[in-house]
Order: sequence, then C-alpha cells, then structure tokens
Amino acid sequence: MTRFGYTMMTEQSGPKELVRYAVEAEAAGFDFTVSSDHYSPWLTAQGHAPYAWSVLGAVAHATESIELMTYVTCPTMRYHPAVVAQKAATMQILADGRFTLGLGSGESLNEHVVGRGWPSVRVRQDMLEEAIQLIRLLHEGELVDWQGKHFQVDSARIWDLPEQPVPIAVAISGTEAAQRFAGVADHVVAVEPDGDLVAAWRKRRRDVTGTPGGSRAIGQVPISWDPDRDQAIERAHEQFRWFGGGWPVNADLPTPAGFSAATQYIRAEDVAENIACGPDLDAIVESIRPFHEAGFTDVALVQIGDEAQEAFFKEAAGPLLDKLRAAYAED
Repeated sequence: MTRFGYTMMTEQSGPKELVRYAVEAEAAGFDFTVSSDHYSPWLTAQGHAPYAWSVLGAVAHATESIELMTYVTCPTMRYHPAVVAQKAATMQILADGRFTLGLGSGESLNEHVVGRGWPSVRVRQDMLEEAIQLIRLLHEGELVDWQGKHFQVDSARIWDLPEQPVPIAVAISGTEAAQRFAGVADHVVAVEPDGDLVAAWRKRRRDVTGTPGGSRAIGQVPISWDPDRDQAIERAHEQFRWFGGGWPVNADLPTPAGFSAATQYIRAEDVAENIACGPDLDAIVESIRPFHEAGFTDVALVQIGDEAQEAFFKEAAGPLLDKLRAAYAED
C-alpha cells in the first residue's frame, strides 16, 4: 500500500506554524511528514526559511507516531557531513526511531550563502557520495579520522547514538545515479515519477543487499486545495511557479529574484495544468497516479500556501487520505 506524507514547507511557513501543522498532520492520519531544509524561499512571495533542524526537533517532541524526514538536506557545503551525522543521530534519539535522513546534492539557492561557490554537477555528486560514506562511518560510534577528496575529519566521534540506526534516503534523477547511490543509501527520493529510475534502484539494491524488498521510493506532489478553484490557482501561480523550471534550472539559480525572473512567463493556466487546484479531491487523487504506477512506495503532499493549511486540515485532509488509500491500496 502506498504511504502518504505531509510536507512541512519551510519556504512558506514560520517555525511555530510548521510544528503545529505537523501535529495536525499526525492527527489527520498522515503516515509521515517531511521537511525541506532551505536558507531562502524559492520566491519572495513564499516569505519564510526557518532552520529546519530546530523545527524537526520540536516536532519530534510534539508528536508521537508520525515518521519524520528531511526532504532533503545537503551534507556538503552549508553543512559539513560530520555535523549532519551528529544532527541526524540526535534527531533519531528525540524521535524514538521515527527519523529518516534524506540527503541530496543541493541547490545554489541554499548552499552558495557560505561563500564557497557552486561546483559542477559531477563534483556535487562526488561530494554527496563521499559525505554519505563519512556519515555512515561516524554513525558506527568509533573515533574517526578521514582524509578524502572533498572532506577532512580529525578525531571525530558521535557520542550520542540512537539504538535504531538512522536510515538514509538520497535524492537522485536518472538511472545512472541509481546505480551509483543504491550501494550507499537505503531509500531513494525523486520528484518526478520515473519508473525506470525506481526499477534501476531496486535492481541495484538487490545486487548490493541480496534481498528484494525494504527500500522505499519517496516522491512528492504539490497540490493547491481550496474551496475556490480560482483562488487555488492564483495561490499556486504566485507561490509555486518556480517548480516549472525543472531541476536542472532549480539547482543553479542563486536567489529568489532569479527564480522570479526565470518563471515570469509561466502563466496561471500553465500551473493549473500541472498542479491539482481547487476543491476536487478526486483530481488530487489522480495527480498521484503517475507516482503509484512508477512504483513509488511513499508520496508526500505539498499543500501550497501557509494561509490554506488550517482549512486544508479541517475540511480536506481526512477525506483526501481516505480516497488516496482506497485508490492505491494495492502494492
């Protein structure tokens, strides 16, 4: 059965609001909640970018059963992998085993702020692979000295380790990346419903682990639920048209102003064609189908707009989850 999550969109909500929404997501019956980890919003209209790890720590104590995940953290520039290893271990303790560390190669929007420039895709992928290896090693609890191509660690040890190891998910695109990272991560994250990617990931995981199952494929789908469809479309266009650039563009633009300029010609009707907008829950259910058919085990929903969250939880979340689970009950 496909599992459904709620996205704590740090770009569109403040920290206290995000904690409250996570509590409401648990009460509504979502299986998990994921948090973006940004230094800047995609567009100025979104207006927020609190520190995701503080929010996640608060959510861990404010909830009891819902699973938590970063979607995703870049462990190579703004954060050193040794620091990410420590943060993830602490989160797993606070969450009593409910935490998954989602990692990715990052975007210039968030990583350029530390003044180290922005490497090429090839270099970013190399850095990500080395970072995952280093995090894994530190999570073994021994004293670590590391001199790699991109990172150095001197006499580092994680002193507070959880009883349950921290699962690692990695955000990728394409079958080549699936071959590369399936050997070092447990689960895969992708924002496009690419069945070939999922199949390649699972085959490589079987080759590495010798077992056919246990690896999740975690996708994400934006929605703009609202009783007024026109208002839903307007909000999606104002706050989420950045999505239309695609990840090759999204990874390299450095500022919200850049995203605004790059998407200035995306029309409201273009957004409505790609994002389920309005009160029709069946339309939202259908927007998930490509991910289900591609073999994704988990799909996190992004309800667009901070101002729409309370009404979404009050009026739509429960019935929507019922419809989703009825539609995608088969494995």
